[in-house]
Amino acid sequence: MACPACTAVETGQAMPPPWRNPQVVTSASSGLLLAIGFFGGMLGLAPLPEAGLYILAVVIGGWYFGREAIDALVKEREIGIELLMSLAAIVAGLMGQWAEAAMLVFLYSISEAAEGYTEERSRHAIRALMDLAPKTALVVRDGKEFRIPVEQLEVGDRFIVYPGEAVATDGEIIEGRSSLNQAPVTGESVPVEKAMGDTVFAATLNGEGALTVRVTRTSADNTLARIIQLVEEAQASKGRSQRFIERFGHRYSPAVLGVGILLALVPALMGLDWQEWLTRATVFLVAAAPCALVISIPITLVAAIGTAGRQGILVKGGVHLENLARVRVVALDKTGTLTLGEPKITDIVPLNDRSPAEVLAVAAALEARSQHPLARAILEHARASGVSYVPANDFQSLTGAGATGRVNGERRFIGSPALFAEKQIPLADVEARIKALQEAGNTVVLVGGEQAIHGLIAIADPLRPEAKDAIAELKRAGVHKVIMLTGDNPRTAQAIAAQAGIDEVFAELKPEDKTLKVEALDKQYGRVAMVGDGVNDAPALAAAHVGIAMGAAGTDVALETADVALMADDLSRLPYLIRFSRRNWGVIRQNLALSVVVIGGLIVGAVSGVFSLPIAVLAHEVSEFVVIASGLRMLRA
Repeated sequence: MACPACTAVETGQAMPPPWRNPQVVTSASSGLLLAIGFFGGMLGLAPLPEAGLYILAVVIGGWYFGREAIDALVKEREIGIELLMSLAAIVAGLMGQWAEAAMLVFLYSISEAAEGYTEERSRHAIRALMDLAPKTALVVRDGKEFRIPVEQLEVGDRFIVYPGEAVATDGEIIEGRSSLNQAPVTGESVPVEKAMGDTVFAATLNGEGALTVRVTRTSADNTLARIIQLVEEAQASKGRSQRFIERFGHRYSPAVLGVGILLALVPALMGLDWQEWLTRATVFLVAAAPCALVISIPITLVAAIGTAGRQGILVKGGVHLENLARVRVVALDKTGTLTLGEPKITDIVPLNDRSPAEVLAVAAALEARSQHPLARAILEHARASGVSYVPANDFQSLTGAGATGRVNGERRFIGSPALFAEKQIPLADVEARIKALQEAGNTVVLVGGEQAIHGLIAIADPLRPEAKDAIAELKRAGVHKVIMLTGDNPRTAQAIAAQAGIDEVFAELKPEDKTLKVEALDKQYGRVAMVGDGVNDAPALAAAHVGIAMGAAGTDVALETADVALMADDLSRLPYLIRFSRRNWGVIRQNLALSVVVIGGLIVGAVSGVFSLPIAVLAHEVSEFVVIASGLRMLRA
C-alpha cells in the first residue's frame, strides 16, 4: 500500500493542505463525478451520459492505484491488493455495473489517499521540530556582531543567544548563565540551569540570561538534525509483525485472485448461472482484499515512533517497539543510570607513610586520560585541592578493573580491591577499612605500587531522586524483575539497590560479564531490556532484547549503539516507555483482530451471495478508515 503522489516534505517546510495533494484531488474528483452521475440518473439523465460519468469516475479515481497495480505486476511480478481492486472494478463495469465500479474506485482511492496523507502527517510532525530552530544566528567574528543564516555557522564560531531566543545549533557556553527549555530535544518539561562549560542543543529556548556559545556542531550535524534523521529512519524500518503481514499479503493476494477465477469459471462449467457467479467472484475479490490487515500495522508504528520522538525517546525501528512490549526483565547499570553519575570523593585514607596529597596525585596521574565517572571525580578533587600531577606514562586501561601506568618512573596501579588481589598485592591490613567504607555506600578505589597499597579513596555517587519511584512504576507497568548489573563492589551495589527497590544485584562485573549475565537472565526469566549509558555498556546493550541508552542527547555513541535512546537523564521516562510500547502492541492486536473479523465476514457474505458489490465495497473501505483512525490513536502521548 503506497501513496505514489505523496511526496516527502522537506525539513522545515509546512505540510501541504489535502487539496494540494494530487491523489486526494483525483479521488475527490472521482467522488464528484459519481455523485453527479447518481443524482443525474435520478433526475432523468440519459443512460449513456450517466454511464460516461461513471466511467470517467473509474478512470480518474483509479489512476494512481491502477498504475501501481500494473507496475507491481510487470516490474516485480507481484499480485497486490491494487490489482484485485482494479480487476473487480473492470469486471463490474464490463457487466454493466458502472455505478458499482465507480463506487468501488472512489471509496478505495479515498482510503488510499487518506492512508498516505495521514502517514505523511505523522512523519511531518517530527520533521516540524526543525522549524523550532532559528533561521539566523547573531555571530561574533573579529570582534564584530552580525546575523548570518544558521547554515553558515562553522565549528568554533561564537554566537550570542538573548533571553527568549532559541539556540541556533549545538554548542558550549563560554559566557553567561541561564535556564533553557530542552523539551524539543530531551522531552524534559522543566527548564534546565546552564552555565559556562555546559552543552546546549539546537532549538532549545533560552530563559532569562544572555549566553555566548561556541559552536560544536553545524546545523546539518547537530543533535536535533540527528534526532529527525533517526526517527525518519526508524519510521521507514519495519517491525516483525509488519514484515509477517507483508509476506502474508504476497501469498494471500494471488490466492484470492485464483479463488476468484475459480468462483467465476467452475459454476459456469457446471451449468450454473454464469452471470450470478461472476458477480459473486467480483464481490469476493473486493471482500477478500486484505487492505485493512496490511495497513493496520505500518500506520500504528509510524504514529507511535513519531510520538515517542516528540517525547524525547528515540526508537530505532518498529521491531524494537514490538520487542519492548514483550520485555519481562529490566536490567540497569548503576553508575550514571541509577545514580547521578556525578561521584564525589568522600574520604582519602593514606597508608604506608603516604600523605593524602601523595595518594591523590598518583591517582590523578593515572586517571588523567580516563573518561570514567570515578576518574572525573578524582581529577576534580585534585584540581579543587590544588594537587599538581603529570599524566602517567605507559598508561594502560584494565577493562572493568582499573588502570596502570608509570608515575615518576615507577609502576603504579589504581582500581578495585579485586585488581590488587589479582596482582597479589597484600590486602589483609586494609580489608576492614575497605569493608567499612563500602557498607557506608562508598565505592572504594585502591592506589598502590607493585609491592604495597599507598592509600584508599572512597567515592560516593548518590541515587537519582526519581529512581525509587521509577523502579516502583516499572513493576506496576508489568515488568517482573528489575535487576542491577554493575562493576562496583557488592556492598556498595547492595546499598544503592536497597534505596532504589531493586530486586536482584550482580556486582563486580566486567563489560563481558554483563553481556553473559544479560543472556543468562533472558534464559531464566524471559526478554531483557538493558539500560545503560551507551558507552561502557555497549556490549550488554547489544546482547539485550532491547538496549536502552539514557541521557543520549548529544552523545554519538549512545545514539548509535542503543535500540532506544532516552534523550534526557530521567529514569521516569522508562516506565512510560514500557507502558507506551504495550499500548502500541495492544492497538496493533485490536486492528488485526478487527481486520480478520471484517474480511472473514465479507468473504462468507460474498461467496453465499448475501452481499452485493456496493455493500462489500462500503464495508471494506469503512474497515480501512476504522483501522487508520485506530492506529492514529498512537499520536497521543
